[in-house]
Amino acid sequence: MEDLFARLERTLNPELPSITESQQQLLQKLSIDENKPGTILHDFQILIDFLQPNGVEVSSVNNLLPLKVLSEVNSRLSHPIEIKLKRPVQKSYPYINGLYLLLRSSGIAQIRSQGKKQFLVLDAATLQSWSSLNPTERYFNLLEAWLIWGNNEVLGEHQDSLGNLFRCIQLWPRVSDKGLKFSKYEDQNNISYYPGLHNVALLELFGFLSIKHGKPQEGKGWRITSLQRLPFGDALLQLLFPLGIRGELQDDVNVNFGKLQSHLQPFFPEWKHNLLVPKQGFTDGIYIFKVSLFKAWRRIAIPAKKPLSWLAEIILDAFDFDYDHLYEFSYKDRFGRIIKVGHAYMETPPFADQVQIGDVSLEPGGKMTYLYDFGDNWKFDVQLEAINPPDNKIKKPKILEVHGNAPQQYWSEDDELDEDEE
Repeated sequence: MEDLFARLERTLNPELPSITESQQQLLQKLSIDENKPGTILHDFQILIDFLQPNGVEVSSVNNLLPLKVLSEVNSRLSHPIEIKLKRPVQKSYPYINGLYLLLRSSGIAQIRSQGKKQFLVLDAATLQSWSSLNPTERYFNLLEAWLIWGNNEVLGEHQDSLGNLFRCIQLWPRVSDKGLKFSKYEDQNNISYYPGLHNVALLELFGFLSIKHGKPQEGKGWRITSLQRLPFGDALLQLLFPLGIRGELQDDVNVNFGKLQSHLQPFFPEWKHNLLVPKQGFTDGIYIFKVSLFKAWRRIAIPAKKPLSWLAEIILDAFDFDYDHLYEFSYKDRFGRIIKVGHAYMETPPFADQVQIGDVSLEPGGKMTYLYDFGDNWKFDVQLEAINPPDNKIKKPKILEVHGNAPQQYWSEDDELDEDEE
């Protein structure tokens, strides 16, 4: 990784020289409000208001906004776009897609289950912290939510380990002083895939560049005719460039805002406080899981203080599987990031024998995937149905209900021959 960063720094450094005196003055004189340097604070508030008071039902897989609300939200934004798609999805509206990423990665909005339905709702404690911040603090906390914590798994995409700041730095040298022009739709493909249209939209919302829109064709989406760098974007990216190239801002498990504060506060002294996100603590009780494999399912009770490795073993017992293979649990945390907890013999922590059930950040209705045997890839759906009060009578995992026959773990040609003879 260090070699890659070194090569990129040598390659890109000539394009982004040290910040000039005039750029320093530009940053120091800038007064941030809801409409400058971009409209990010204005548009982000539109989404917060839209979720009041009860949230919005979202898709079951990636928890994205449904078709029925996209057009309305788009019409309220500072940069409404025109598309010619019969059945658009959230990704079809890059500004909405980018703002959704900020909602989730900031922790201001999270997914809550209500029965079998999933809702995007505001988190009261985080929203209260957000309300206490001044415009400068809000701007830079959102910037961190995007560039540091903005995990694209939230949008149903693969996570880029280098992060969104690195993506934007890679784009910047391609936008010359005269701008980057796209004479036809096909020319947009490069930025559609990298850095992604939602990142391009956010670059405009944060005031880094301006976008010129074109008329969309029938059956196609957002049409961009050109990108133009703005002086503010040049200045701020030059400040952030060394951090993004050297990997100094790679995210970690705990989300703590303020990583950029020491670098930018000399230019923006109004930045004094940061967004406070409640820490996920241990939740005691008896966890009730419904574990499904194809049409068969089992209901299992397990105390919160038992490790995930015990849950792994009781699932195998419930489906008559052996213990001979590695496994991995995966689930989405409150920020929409995929958290993976593996078998004790795997290389990368955290490990299932070191994580207690009560430490897993799931609420009733939330799901995990239990992947067993990386050769045959048995995928168990593990849904948390309830967290009952602690019960001293239940000291170990217990199978409560059994429905349906478990599939045969191992298959052979002899099994198929027997079926043919019958």
